Amino acid sequence: MTQVKAGDNVRIHYTGTLKDGSVFDSSESAEPLEFVVGSGQIIPGLDIALPGMSVGDKKTVEVPVDQAYGPVEPAARQAVPRKDIPADIPLDMGMQLQVQTPDGQAMAVTVVELSDDEVVLDANHPLAGQDLTFAIELVSIG
Repeated sequence: MTQVKAGDNVRIHYTGTLKDGSVFDSSESAEPLEFVVGSGQIIPGLDIALPGMSVGDKKTVEVPVDQAYGPVEPAARQAVPRKDIPADIPLDMGMQLQVQTPDGQAMAVTVVELSDDEVVLDANHPLAGQDLTFAIELVSIG
């Protein structure tokens, strides 16, 4: 039976949960996730769990912070004067916005603090700082 190795194009179904058991993402009611193993398209902790699996295999993978979205980086939070944000952009706690970096790249940020004078934006991934668990099933190789 064929086993997954680095460089293989695979499709998996997955359900990702947090320590408290709450589901943060799942492919159950969607198409399987397709990617090339070892290419950096998915988080490292999940990528390294796939080699050796065969089609139909299922496993649960515990992914520590450093192999998931990394620790929370305080430097990724930035206070912006509220007057610098266009008035037509509604601001609410937890709202996700896209900002442009000085080199022209789009970056997702989350509004984490609001006052009359400033808005604090956080560019950390929403799952940064968390250990994750994935229940995965290998659907296909190739």
